[in-house]
Amino acid sequence: MTPAADKGIIDKPSNHSVEQTVDRLKNILQSKGVTLFALIDHSGEAEKVGMKMLPTKLLIFGNPKAGTPLMLAAPRSAIDLPLKILIWEDAQGKVWVTYNSPIYLQQRHSLPAELLQNIAVVETLATKAAE
Repeated sequence: MTPAADKGIIDKPSNHSVEQTVDRLKNILQSKGVTLFALIDHSGEAEKVGMKMLPTKLLIFGNPKAGTPLMLAAPRSAIDLPLKILIWEDAQGKVWVTYNSPIYLQQRHSLPAELLQNIAVVETLATKAAE
């Protein structure tokens, strides 16, 4: 599998392992007062049922002060909230940080331009975790 280059999905290469990138993101979220709602270990769950999968983890996080105005403006945006970052390793051993483009989410849900900043933080978080 190779990173997607379209359809509203952004892939950034990470300079760290999946585990290190996850830890970096968790620390960044904590330092910013952002709630980590869930960490889903897809590869760990696969292993529990006897299947092999390269390291793949999904972090679901947010801040009600930022997300609630989005959902009030466009209730169906709740399908894409809280925000998510996927951290995964490809077949060549490269680690990727993947997330939905804030512009894509804005367009998908016809969100007002002034609320874009509420979800644009995902780009900064992904970049900091990967560097």
